[in-house]
Formats: sequence, structure tokens, C-alpha cells
Amino acid sequence: MKTMKNWLLTGLLFMIVSTVFSQGKITGTITDGSNSLPGANAVVKGSTDAGSSDFDGKFTITTSVASGEVVISYLGYDSKTVKFSLSKGGTVNLGTIILTSNSNQLEEIVIKSGVLDIAKDRKTPVAASTIKASEIQAKLGTQEFPEILKNTPSVYVTKSGGGFGDSRINIRGFDQKNIAVMVNGVPINDMEGGTVYWSNWAGLSDVTSAMQVQRGLGSSKLAIASVGGTINILTKSSDLKEGGSFASGFGNANYLKVQGSYNTGLMKNGLSASILLSSTTGDGYIDGTKFEGKNYYIALGYKPNDKHDIQFSFTGAPQWHDQRSTFISLDTYLKYGSNGEPNTRYNSDWGYLNGEQYNLRTNYYHKPVGSINWDWNINETTKLSTVVYGSWGRGAGATTTGGVRGNNYASAAFRTANGLVDWDKIQAWNSGKPIQIGSTTYQRQQIGGQYLNGADTGRSSAGVINNTSGISQVSSFNSHNWYGGIISLNKKLSQTLTLDFGVDLRTYKGIHYQTLNDLYGANAFLDKTDVNNPNRILTEIFPLKPSLNPFAKATANEKLGYDYDGNVNWYGAFTQLEYSKDNLTAFLQGGISQQGFKRADRFNYTPENPIAKTDYENILGGNIKAGVNYNINEQHNVFVNAGYYSKQPFFTSVYPNFRNVLNGNLTNEKIVGLEAGYGFRSAVFNGNVNLYHTTWKDRYQRGNDGSPTNIGGYLDYSGISETHSGIEFEGNAKLSDKLKVTGMFSIGNWIYNGNSISNTYDSANNPIEGLANKTLYLDKVKVGDAAQLTASLGASYEVLERVTIDANYNYNDKLYASIAPINFDKPDNRGSLELPNYGLLDAGFSYKMLVGKNRDNSFNFRLNVNNVLDKVYIAESKTNFFAADYPTQATYKGIATNNNVYFGFGRTWNFTLSYNF
Repeated sequence: MKTMKNWLLTGLLFMIVSTVFSQGKITGTITDGSNSLPGANAVVKGSTDAGSSDFDGKFTITTSVASGEVVISYLGYDSKTVKFSLSKGGTVNLGTIILTSNSNQLEEIVIKSGVLDIAKDRKTPVAASTIKASEIQAKLGTQEFPEILKNTPSVYVTKSGGGFGDSRINIRGFDQKNIAVMVNGVPINDMEGGTVYWSNWAGLSDVTSAMQVQRGLGSSKLAIASVGGTINILTKSSDLKEGGSFASGFGNANYLKVQGSYNTGLMKNGLSASILLSSTTGDGYIDGTKFEGKNYYIALGYKPNDKHDIQFSFTGAPQWHDQRSTFISLDTYLKYGSNGEPNTRYNSDWGYLNGEQYNLRTNYYHKPVGSINWDWNINETTKLSTVVYGSWGRGAGATTTGGVRGNNYASAAFRTANGLVDWDKIQAWNSGKPIQIGSTTYQRQQIGGQYLNGADTGRSSAGVINNTSGISQVSSFNSHNWYGGIISLNKKLSQTLTLDFGVDLRTYKGIHYQTLNDLYGANAFLDKTDVNNPNRILTEIFPLKPSLNPFAKATANEKLGYDYDGNVNWYGAFTQLEYSKDNLTAFLQGGISQQGFKRADRFNYTPENPIAKTDYENILGGNIKAGVNYNINEQHNVFVNAGYYSKQPFFTSVYPNFRNVLNGNLTNEKIVGLEAGYGFRSAVFNGNVNLYHTTWKDRYQRGNDGSPTNIGGYLDYSGISETHSGIEFEGNAKLSDKLKVTGMFSIGNWIYNGNSISNTYDSANNPIEGLANKTLYLDKVKVGDAAQLTASLGASYEVLERVTIDANYNYNDKLYASIAPINFDKPDNRGSLELPNYGLLDAGFSYKMLVGKNRDNSFNFRLNVNNVLDKVYIAESKTNFFAADYPTQATYKGIATNNNVYFGFGRTWNFTLSYNF
């Protein structure tokens, strides 16, 4: 028995040893072609033998299978199968296995300039979300460009008035004047006021390779105003593979878009070229908001060797679009609605003139941008990146001036029964024909044998009425010439330390004046605003269309209202030291800038006046940021960052009230940001959680009044302090090869600290009586204009091969009205008005049909339906009237109907067909 037991033990031991020695190892490295992919799955097909990649993308599988296939998979990438064969107890290295993004994010990579500051997953310690090119091209449809970000945490996007390109975006409660928008590493926020007009960038969606939003202070090394976050828009480069595409799309409200593009790819001589042209037209979802936009993009590249890469790009999007600019009360929406429901498309800025649709508020602009990027790999440890650029904005926004017997165009005296502007009646008055106002007939009187329009409203401050004034359409030009350059040197000091430093130089000249667009039947315009040429008679009419010439002149012959230049010079320097070893990455970053502000006024001052042209007022600012990311293992990482900004005020704060008088109380805005985050990565699920706390002191803000009683007027606020805190979650899961799910949730607590001062001005820059130097009691009031709670849940499912359906539900809550001075002039005010929450369902259908001899070309079909359920919702309110304060006032969904609001869009749809070759 003992002998048999020994034989059994010996045999068992032999089997165990034989099994161990027959096992082999399969190794390899998984990347996307540029970076390692930690957490990728590697499985021997048909077995349970598997492994996952580490931080460097390396994996090891122990297997007893002598030959077969390894399946490599990673969320967001196409799986790849690699054959293997190994001897008993041996090891086979499959080498570097490159996965291809199944969403085009990395296939159409950007201009590869070192001036770009793109956050890297599990390395850069900032909260960031990346939107892929394929998602932008598929899902954007008739939406505005920033709306593609609405399903990322702490982002709120509205269409505002609803005109083409008039949407706006908030991140963590900060408006887009305080969000840095970068195109290929170049800042595009207006240098005078920080504004970004998306209508001027409507063509970007056609040429974008990827878009990344970095919430908070972000990773940019430049001393830019990224208070709420940074939006990095990355365009395609010219050295992509050879090919092109044709596309056509149509949708509701007669939307029509056609587009064509071609790329040579990188040729043997190192040259490459790319071109894209498109045209978009439509009637607009909101009544009276027709539009037309063009887009052109040209890119040329030269790569003579591995050391030098030069890319040139030139793009522009000339456009015109009719707007809805006047805020509208809920009472008015309901008045022109039906069955107790509001007419959410109602627009009080348009009507008919001589039988043709006519909108007073037309915006027209052309902002071509050219840049040259040069990257020089000096040696293995040193790289120099340079970009020089120029921008030449030309265009204006139209409005009215003047009045008839104290009535402007928005008055009831010039309204038809269905609420449109009676332009024929205005034209009749202007040309001397009798009209009826109320029950009385009036007729215009001439001045010196002419019907002269002007800024006179027909009613003096003492209430005296005249019959000589009329209404005109004028345009406010905001043209500019902008030149700049960024030079950045990247030096690898050791295996763990990398140093970056460089300079950011910009010079900007804003050219501002008004011109005459329409006299509506009058003979001429009497302008009294130029002290050097008082009582000028103007007759030159300018068209409401942008010039297609990218180098059109920036000034007109006959000007009215005002004529001044705003000059801004920017000198900046920056540096960053980065430490990276094993699982730890840390950076310390600093920047300093000097902004110089100069104003030259040709209307308010005579040439000999010493302040007709000011000297530069130079103001220093800067920032310091630091952050650490630690990868606990292949799945878990944590990070923290902190930063301080000293941000220079905007131009209008340096020279308030449109005069050459320096603000005697200039102070920089101070921002302190703190943030922490956790990330989880696996082959099935990716998730991020972020906490943030931002304080902002000494803020200055300007906004349009929008009141029908103050057409063209504006509001100034100073001394604002705010605190923004919150938590964010974002995740995505690949539940199967066919089913993918995404989701996000964010909640914030954004409040004002202390009180502020406001001033209200009319279109002629005169303070409104009773609304000057008003104290706003804002302490602990909720910050409005953006939902403080947002959430979304989306899914896509591949029903058949290359046939996909998708849907997304977006929810917004804790949305408050913006500041209205009239509501905060007493300490016992009720705070911000909370608007009803709302959720929107979007859905889509995609089909890709492979064609061609090698099936490498394709036809692509895409259908988008936004707001599938046709939800009626209030997207923003400009007033804070509480129903409890107006007991006789009607309400709509609990909101007093004397509030001025904008509704969001109802159901919209679009269909796109494209051919890629």
C-alpha cells in the first residue's frame, strides 16, 4: 500500500511539474500609436487565460495553449486579434499592438504643435472631457457648436435668443467671457471683452478633429482667463491620409447644408494640402431668423524630415443671420400663443416691409484666421514649437435709433394684431404719410425741406413731443486687426524632469463705429454726435451682408453715433516644470502677463484735446498652478490641483462709459481654485469623480439690457464676488461589443458674496435716470444663468453591422434667473428666481455602407431628432419677479408672467448623407 501511495504521489507530482513546465508566456505592449493604453484586456481566444495592461501598456498572459489567437480590447477602440505560437515553457513577445479608435478621436489627429496643452488621461491632474470628431460630425446636426458639450459635467448651454450662432455656454457657473476658448493652442476670446461669438466660428465643426473641455483652471501654460474652464478645439492637419468627402444635410425650418473636402495626404516630397468648403442656409427655428453661412478651410503642410514639421492654415466663415435680441415677457408669449400655451417661437424684432420678411436685428460678420505652426525637434531632448497668427474681423450687428413721438419700433404703436413690427407703418411715417397712433392721426413734419431721421426719439426729457423725428436702422461695427505669436521650448532635463518655457505676444486693434443701413423712407440722417463735425447730414447706406473678401477694409466713410479704437497689447511669459516617474506625475506652472489698454476717440474729443488719444494703461497679471496625479494601479488614479489667478479687468472696465477717462478704481480680479479627482479605468467601465471649490473676487461684468424700453442699452456691474463649489461624475461603459452606455451627474453651489454696484446706460452711453450707482444686495444670492444641477444618460446599440441607434436624456435643475438690478435694490429681496427643471430626450440613427473595390469607401446616413418629446421649457430668465410679490399677476408653471424669458427649442430634426472616399 505504501509503495502504491508513493507511486501515486510521484505521478501527481510529475503531472503538476509537467503542467507547470508546459505553460508559456505571451507578452506585448498595447498603445494607440502615440500613448500606452493601461487597463486593456488581452484574452487567449477560447480559453480563460487572460491579462490586462499596466500603466505602460505592457501585459503578460500565462497559458498552456501552444498556439492560437489573442484578442486585445479596450473601451472606445476596435478590438484586434493577433496570432501566436510558442514552445513548451517558452515566451513569445507579440511586440507593440496598436489599437484604432472606433470613434475617430485619434485617427484624425490635430495640428501636432507643441503649443497645445491637451490633458492626458491618468497623467494630467485636471478634470477634462474629450468629444470625438465622429460624435461632433454625427450628432451636431442643426445644433450650435458648443451644444455638443451639453452632456459633460457642469456645462450649461442655451440658444439664448435663438439666432444662428447666438448660443452661449457656461462652465461651473462661469459665462463664456471667463472661459478660455483655444483653437490649436491659440486663444480666440476677444481681447477687449473676452467674448466669443459662435456665429463667427460656425465652420469649426466641419474641420474639428477633437474638442476637449477642461473644467477649472485647466492645463494651459498661458496666463489666460480660464476661470470656469478651457475649451480646446483641435482642427485637422493637412498630412492626413489621402481622401475626401461630400456631404449634404437638410432639416426643419428649411435647413440645408452642403460640404465638400479633399486631402492629398503626405506626399513623397514632404508636402500635403487640405481644403474644405461648405454652405449653410435656413429659415431658423425662431420666427424671423433666417441665416446664411459659408465656410472655407485651407491647410498646407511641409515635412522635409523628422526634425521639422510646418503647417499653415487659413479659415473663415462669413455669415449673416437675423436675430431675436429683445427680451420677451411670458405675458407676451402667452398673448400670441393659443389654447393657453405660449408661442415659444415668437420674436418681437421682425415683421414685413413691402411684402418681404424683414428683421431689424441682423448680425453679419467675417472673421478669417490664418496661422503658421512650426515644430522643430532640435534633438532627442529638445523641441521648439512656434505659432504665428493673424485675425481680421469685419462686421456688425444692426439695431435702431430714433423714435416717433416717443415710440420706438417695439412700442404698441407699431405692432400688428399678431405681434409683428409694422414696418410699412414706420416707413409711411418716415416718408411723410399720415398714420394713426391710438385713435389719433398724425403726420410727420419736415426740417429744412427734408424728412430727417436721427437719434431723437420724438420726446424730450421734459416730456415735450415733436412730429419731426423718425426711426432708422443702424449697425454697430466691431471690427478688429489681431496679430500674435507663441513660442514654446520643451526640454527634457532627465528621465523624470521636463521643463517648458516660452512667450505669448499679442497686439489687437478694435475698430468701433456706427453706420446707416436703412432710412425707411426718410431723406437723410442728422447726426449730432461728432464734436468735430456737428449736424452732419448722412445719406450713405451700407448693406447688411459680410464682405467675402478676407482682407476687406475695416472702416467706412460716413459714421454716426460713435467712432473710436480700442488697442490692447499683451506680453506674456510662462514656464512649467513636470515630474513623471512610474505612477506619479506632478507639475508646477507659472505665467505672467502685461496688458496695455489704449483708447482713441474721434467723436467725443477734438484732435487737440490731450485725452483724444490716451497712453497705454499697463496692468500686470498672472497665475501660478500646481497639480499631482498618482496612479494607484492599472485601474485607479487620484489627483489634486490648485491655482491662483490675478486677472486684468476688461477694456470696458479700464475706460468705462465709452469715454477716454481712466477708471479711478482699477483692480485685478482674483481667482483661487482647488480641485481633487478620482478615476477608474477598466476594459468595461471608465469613470471620474471631481470635487472643486473656486472663489472669485473683484469681478467686473457688462451685459445687454435687452429691455424694450432701452433698445441697445447695457448694464455695468462692478465689485462682484462669487464662490463656486461642486461635485461631478462622468462615466462610460461597454456592456457588450454592441451596447455602450454613457452618463454624467454634477451639482454645484454657486453664490454671490457681499454686495455690488450697477449702472444702466442707453444706446448713446448716457446713464438711465434712477438706475445709476445702484447698490445690489447680492450676499448669499444664487448665481443665475446656468443650471446648478445637470445629469445625462445615453446609450448606443449596434442593431446590425454598421447600423446603430442611440439616445440621450439630459436633465437640468436648480436653474436661476440672472441679475436684474430692479430686483436687488433692497436688502430684503427674495434672491434669485428658480425656474422649472426640465429634461430633454435626443435620439439618432446611423448607417454606414461600405462601397468600392476594396470596400474602403463609404456612404454614411445619419438622422438626428433633438427634443424628441417636444418639451416646452424656459431656458433662461433675465428678471427675478416672484409670484408672491404680484398677487394679481398670472403665472405660468409657477412663474410670474411679467418675467422676461427665453424658451428653448422644441422638436427639431436633420438628416445627413455623406460619401467618404
